[in-house]
Amino acid sequence: MSCPFNHSAELNPAVLPLDWLLGTWQSDEPGEGSFPSITPFRYTETLHFSHVGQPVINFMFNAFHAESKKPLHRECGFIRLQPGTNKVAFIIAQNSGLVEIEEGELTGQQLTLHSTSLARTSFAKQPYVQQISRHIQLKPGGRLEQTVFMALEGQPLTQHLHITYRRTD
Repeated sequence: MSCPFNHSAELNPAVLPLDWLLGTWQSDEPGEGSFPSITPFRYTETLHFSHVGQPVINFMFNAFHAESKKPLHRECGFIRLQPGTNKVAFIIAQNSGLVEIEEGELTGQQLTLHSTSLARTSFAKQPYVQQISRHIQLKPGGRLEQTVFMALEGQPLTQHLHITYRRTD
């Protein structure tokens, strides 16, 4: 079955400032995950940023346990820029049943985002996520770095994940 999307579409000018994200990124070393209520862990992750000519960037993040290689976490969604500004929004669906909107700013090749809206399935696991902040930056040498902070009920905003990636395509 062929894909209905035109993969040769030109990048929509509305998302041109995000062209540095496009492609597939693979963690070059396992990332570190921790939170006061869990045992620290190491993980690998693949990020895929693409477009089909619309004024959005599509993305999918797939994380795996570094030692067992078992799937851990999956996120997919869209990135939008408010026309004429550096205001950016991530619209994210997670396999855990959490859906979020994160908004923030694009400064050069750096994104700083904070959750503005969280929704979850009625049977989501507690304790519930209350807040998420994310920082993504293209570092000198071409490595992409991501740090995620999370707050749960009864737990303040705390660094949860940190990982770096290299572009694989």
